[in-house]
Amino acid sequence: MMQLQVKEVAERVLFASSLEEKLRPARGRVIDDNTGAAIIVPDAPGRPDGLHISPKGIRAGFPGIHRIDQEHERGILLHFLANHELLAAELMALVLLRFPEAPHEYRAGVYRAMREEQIHTRLYLRRMRECGVEFGELPLNNYFWRLIAPVESLMDFVTRLNLTFEQANLDFSRHYAALFREAGDPATATILEKIYRDEIGHVGHGVKWFRRWKSGEDSDWQAFGKQLTFPLNPAKAKGLAPFNKEGRRLAGLDDDFISNLEICAQSRGRTPVVHWFNPNAELHAMRVAAGSHFEMNKFQHALEHDLEMLMISWSRRDDMVIMRKPPSRDHLLYLREAGLQMPEIIGVGEPDNRKLGGLRPWAWSPDAVEFLKPYAARVSEKVDWQWRDDLPAQWLSKEIGLRLEKLLDVGDRRAVVCRDVESAVAVAREATMLFKAAYSCAGRGHRRSDGNEDELRSWLGSIIASHGCVIAEPWLERVMDFSALYEMKAGQVDLVGMTRIENDAAGRFRGISVAPRWSKLLGEEVAQFLFAQEQVMQWYGEKIPEALAGLLPGYAGPLGVDAMVYRSTAGALALRHVVELNVRMTMGRVALELQSKLAPAGWGAFRVLRKTDTVKEGSIILNDPQHASEFLAVWEYG
Repeated sequence: MMQLQVKEVAERVLFASSLEEKLRPARGRVIDDNTGAAIIVPDAPGRPDGLHISPKGIRAGFPGIHRIDQEHERGILLHFLANHELLAAELMALVLLRFPEAPHEYRAGVYRAMREEQIHTRLYLRRMRECGVEFGELPLNNYFWRLIAPVESLMDFVTRLNLTFEQANLDFSRHYAALFREAGDPATATILEKIYRDEIGHVGHGVKWFRRWKSGEDSDWQAFGKQLTFPLNPAKAKGLAPFNKEGRRLAGLDDDFISNLEICAQSRGRTPVVHWFNPNAELHAMRVAAGSHFEMNKFQHALEHDLEMLMISWSRRDDMVIMRKPPSRDHLLYLREAGLQMPEIIGVGEPDNRKLGGLRPWAWSPDAVEFLKPYAARVSEKVDWQWRDDLPAQWLSKEIGLRLEKLLDVGDRRAVVCRDVESAVAVAREATMLFKAAYSCAGRGHRRSDGNEDELRSWLGSIIASHGCVIAEPWLERVMDFSALYEMKAGQVDLVGMTRIENDAAGRFRGISVAPRWSKLLGEEVAQFLFAQEQVMQWYGEKIPEALAGLLPGYAGPLGVDAMVYRSTAGALALRHVVELNVRMTMGRVALELQSKLAPAGWGAFRVLRKTDTVKEGSIILNDPQHASEFLAVWEYG
């Protein structure tokens, strides 16, 4: 009987310039008693003309799921998969030649897997030709080769190939097998089902040796994260398909590893935008503008720590959010099961040297500027969200809203800025007024003027001493509060959407309601008034964006304009076009982003509740209740 060495077969798979030679199964008995010397890693595997992998990583567009019912599009997808399987066979041949001293049992497992990858490639090629696509008519990407071929250890190899790329294929192969069956293509489905079964064995082989070679002090998950280096990360061990727990368990991965991977998120290629939650931005601006000092009280501290999970609403899956206290794994699993795609979540001070796609704090106040400055040099020069100096203090004060009203020529002449107690008291003697601390937010730091004048003087004195001024405006009979949310970039202000604000009788924030169309949130009388009489969309879609572009030169980021429908003394409805201008992220924008992720074109409400409040059944609690000290951020459907 003919006898071959594993080394000979591996050399043919790696170096042959004929596809037939590469994929030809070994005949006769194969032994492994002459492993030879370790080879130097070649720049690329041997390939025939027309099948060389691109050194620049050029790739053709990956066909979408919605196109696999077309025969030619199936062939294009199979072209991608055939190249991946061929590369896997070549990489396994490489490791057999690169590490001749590897344990015999390990080498035997790699050899078996290499033979299966040859079979997979032949199956794909045959089905691909039946679909009218020839191997090589599309660019062949070298991504796998670039990331795996240079490995310096067997531990690196099993981590990158078996536990990363082949593990991701547990998701892809099973999911796409089902899709091809649904599309009426049982031939391709059968191939993918075989590959899925084989892939379970490949991953299992990697898990066995990974555990043997890792540090005994680390869990599998900890060791996996430590072993991977940029540009690889644990998230790449998940395919772009539904997460497959069953396949991972069959491969021998433990529940701790599987649970951590399920919630793991990290950019898969796009440079991540970094988000930071600093809800006390106005108070930090006050500190600088008024030269005063403040220590966060219990309420302000709770805002920072309890509500920082709100960042997941406006961040994208490839983004990074930095948290003071990341939520528990169980809570992240709960959010994932609720339908929220998680960005990458890291703790403060965790090292990372990746290039970044921008910086997006809640607001560019002095505290955010200081915190994000160490990241500035890592932001690509080509993106919009660069690090910047803090905003002019007035942009974060209530004064900026009065300036916008004057630009629009819609302000009430009785609304004024008071910088001393006597002028404020004089205004209060003329009419019932609402006084607002210059750097207050969410309806806090407000006081109505009716009542004891001595108490009002005391309050005004304290507020003016710390904030520098108060804003006085007439007390109005509130009918409805709403907000218009914008995004500003390069002088262009775009309307993102509109919401209804739920405030209590004192004007303190309680929640935000959203609907398929904003008009559905309005009662008949209010809708008729706003759309027929006030031409509301002309104001908030055209006039206000134009004014904002001139008012905030150089700003890039989110904006929110709060407004109010009120009833005049004569009983008619009236519009206060600008109650406040918020030059930052807002709760209204949070609600819109949650709607887009959880209820596209649907109804919902975002609320901030006290921990002692009752949460409506069926709601999603965004922050981890086990970590929260005061507040729960809640999304309610319908």
